[in-house]
Amino acid sequence: MQYPHGVPSRARSLWLAVMPGLFVFLWSTGFIGAKYGLPYAEPFTYLTIRFWLVAALLATVAWVGGARWPRGGGEIAHLAVAGLLVHGVYLSGAFTSMYLGVETGVSALIVGVQPPLTAALAGPFLGERVTPRGWVGLGLGFVGVVLVVSNKLGLGLGTPGGMAMAGVALVGITLGTLYQKRYCAGMDIRSGGVVQFTAAGVLATLLAFLLESRRVVWTPTFLFALAWMVLVMSLGAITLLYLLIRRGEAYRVSTLFYLVPATTAVLGYLAFGERLAPTALVGMVLVAVGAALVINAPGPRRA
Repeated sequence: MQYPHGVPSRARSLWLAVMPGLFVFLWSTGFIGAKYGLPYAEPFTYLTIRFWLVAALLATVAWVGGARWPRGGGEIAHLAVAGLLVHGVYLSGAFTSMYLGVETGVSALIVGVQPPLTAALAGPFLGERVTPRGWVGLGLGFVGVVLVVSNKLGLGLGTPGGMAMAGVALVGITLGTLYQKRYCAGMDIRSGGVVQFTAAGVLATLLAFLLESRRVVWTPTFLFALAWMVLVMSLGAITLLYLLIRRGEAYRVSTLFYLVPATTAVLGYLAFGERLAPTALVGMVLVAVGAALVINAPGPRRA
């Protein structure tokens, strides 16, 4: 990330320090957009509107800011593939899973497999090698996620199709993180984002026309949810995710996703009075310890 001339190094250091926590908080609020938006629009229709709005906003920002646009078919293709994985496949799977009745706790547990899966694939794909201390942290983090969502697992697993779509979301965010790190880490967030969200928008549009009625109930609640997903998630959280991927190893960045269910549980307690079971509190401690072990572990060996 480039900083303007004259920005004190202390301010830059503070920004780098708060980025992971800010990302976790913003990503954890994604349940707001899903919870309030899906009753009024089918998942692919909802995502179609979201993706094209984000692409239009980023295109405006890129044009006004004089951003460098991708050059050559190879660069554009890499951006499109990463966008299809991170936005198209992951969000299509996650939204459809919730739409088909899979509880958020179950979905969080399935997607919680992402950090160890990313760590396992980071070796052959990126040449990253996780240290023993890192693997201990990944294990503790996953146990913590299980404890955090355990009180919600008895509410029902949803349909087999919904469970399968949660698995699709897991594959999308895992492969997308690795692909973004390898091929697109240096992209301009503005112009590169236009390509990525356009690719995801084309996919969502095709699925909406093939599989859905494309009916939308334009209530104030839906408009709030849509604005939240466009501004807070797609422009805020995704930008932070890409900046974090640019700065660090893919498996360390993926570890931050362990913190999302715990943060979501706290937000649910504060906003909706949802109960925090003792097991969830223990799980939050394990997640925090596990994430700290991974993020502060010695740098990975390169293959």
